[in-house]
Amino acid sequence: FGLMASSWVGQWRSSAWVVSTCLLVALLTCTLRCSECVTLSNIILILTDDQDVEMGGMTPMKKTKELIGDAGVTFSNAFTATPLCCPSRSSIITGKYPHNHLVRNNSISGNCSSTAWQKEAEPFAFPVYLNKMSYQTFYGGKYLNQYGSKDAGGVDHVPPGWDQWHALVGNSKYYNYTLSVNGKEEKHGDNYEKDYLTDLVLNRSLHFLEERSPNHPFFMMLCPPSPHSPWTAAPQYQQSFSDVKAPRNGSFNMPGKDKHWLLRQPANPMPNSSIEYLDNAYRRRWQTLLSVDDMVEQLIKKLDSIKELNNTYIFYTSDHGYHTGQFSLPIDKRQLYEFDIRIPLLVRGPGIKPKQTLQSPVLNIDLSMTILDIAGANLSTVNMDGQSFLPQMVSAPWLRNGTERPFFLVEYTGEGHSSEDPSCPKLGPGLAECFPDCVCEDAFNNTYACVRVLKDANLQYCEFADNESFVEVYNLTSDPHELENIVKKVDPALLQIMNQRLIKLQSCTGDSLYLCSGFFFFFSSFCQHICTKPLFISNHGMK
Repeated sequence: FGLMASSWVGQWRSSAWVVSTCLLVALLTCTLRCSECVTLSNIILILTDDQDVEMGGMTPMKKTKELIGDAGVTFSNAFTATPLCCPSRSSIITGKYPHNHLVRNNSISGNCSSTAWQKEAEPFAFPVYLNKMSYQTFYGGKYLNQYGSKDAGGVDHVPPGWDQWHALVGNSKYYNYTLSVNGKEEKHGDNYEKDYLTDLVLNRSLHFLEERSPNHPFFMMLCPPSPHSPWTAAPQYQQSFSDVKAPRNGSFNMPGKDKHWLLRQPANPMPNSSIEYLDNAYRRRWQTLLSVDDMVEQLIKKLDSIKELNNTYIFYTSDHGYHTGQFSLPIDKRQLYEFDIRIPLLVRGPGIKPKQTLQSPVLNIDLSMTILDIAGANLSTVNMDGQSFLPQMVSAPWLRNGTERPFFLVEYTGEGHSSEDPSCPKLGPGLAECFPDCVCEDAFNNTYACVRVLKDANLQYCEFADNESFVEVYNLTSDPHELENIVKKVDPALLQIMNQRLIKLQSCTGDSLYLCSGFFFFFSSFCQHICTKPLFISNHGMK
């Protein structure tokens, strides 16, 4: 009995220690949150347009890498949920995968800034939450590709949640554009001092910082056009990088062997005219980014001068990647490969140690949840597909809940024209984005969904919605440039597992966050041990 009593006392002490520790953690968390209620952090999101990370897109950003990356964290595995402007930006704003926010492409018919989107998605976007939490909000630059058009409600429409609204009408431009300034039309010409859009976004954000109330935190979203076409550099940078050419390594000018038919149609090797065209685009893209680099520098100087730098989180990222000559495709995005789906992501702010590089996979659908986490929102009440990556960045991650996703979804709905391109009649209808030498970058059935795995493996598995039910599989450990489609070489059991993951990810919603984050796999693996039949049975066709 004495031994039993001694054991019981030991267990009681152990349990009491655990309870005490939990109470202490809870108290510290509460204290942290209470202190945040008094001095909530400011937040800035800088979102570029078409900036890759795989093809050297961050090379011109010397100031940005020093002032944000070196001062905080660089994510080496950041991805977009879809490699196209409007659906990607819609994912950032709503924190949802495209199959949940229903923006398919850059057209009104594809739900880009449509009246349905404005009614069903915008009222639940993360700026609305911030505004209700007393954040002062500012938007400047490109919003969604169809924003401001007649079919999208014109310039009068200002999405909820924004106190100051300076949004570009339509797609990226540098001169001769129209803005919606708090719902009023404002036309601009081609005077560099007055109209160059990157500088205008910066100047108006600086004015906002001057005029804001110091009694409330602020959130700014700055969306310059760089490095999107038409690649118009500021005058002082038009001669920069004169000797630069697109990198010739990896998959550059390689045939699209064993890939989806759209990748099999370009001429290989590329004609000189295509190479000259993409080299010019590559160089001019870099030139436009130098003004963005200046924007970052001036913004940080301003924050420092008004004593807000140390209380401000600054995010720098892009809506998706880009390619210039990979698999003989001249220029564009929209493809499932690393160069189009990987994005830059740099963050600095309170509690983030400098010069960190984190390998945990993060998605652009995570940005909204992370921003709301910083603002102190109750994330359990937010219906989004993403998850906060704040726990990975701050110096005391044990104060917050955070998990790392083992795999994730990338999806895209192809665009095409019902009539054939007059300059490329032999290609027939159903294609889009046809560049010199009749190479088309998109098509109606360039529609795919992929499972990207980084944890315990480095795999890409993709299914196409076409009459071939085409599948592409890549082992990026042995084949980092995705040159060989190994679908016919891998174990069929692996294909079934990946297909099951894909089906589940495509049916995920924010209400079932563990599905959207890929955590269902652990549950399904457990079920397969206790069930007599497989949990999922399906073919490899698109679902």
